[in-house]
Amino acid sequence: MLLSTTPSIEGRSIKEYKGVIVGEAILGTNIFRDMFAGIRDIVGGRSGAYEKELAKARQIAFGEIEQRAAELGANAVIGMDIDYEVVGKDGSMMMVSVSGTAVVLS
Repeated sequence: MLLSTTPSIEGRSIKEYKGVIVGEAILGTNIFRDMFAGIRDIVGGRSGAYEKELAKARQIAFGEIEQRAAELGANAVIGMDIDYEVVGKDGSMMMVSVSGTAVVLS
């Protein structure tokens, strides 16, 4: 499956538009990770725990969008947009949302 943020793929033409598709992942954070991230914020540096969780959520969202595109008979997703949000009570969850247009390329 070809995934792209661009509206077209150079050298390939779009034979058919299958529709807009979305992949989402929401992951909760835990109190220990939050506590250590808070300490990291005070002393500076990157929060490896949160980075790993974001990478995991992004991987899930991309997997969902690929699956939905395949179910529609598409071989590519173009015009992709990736959004990150903090949701839940007190921002206790992270959400990654990926959207794009499923297409069949020649």
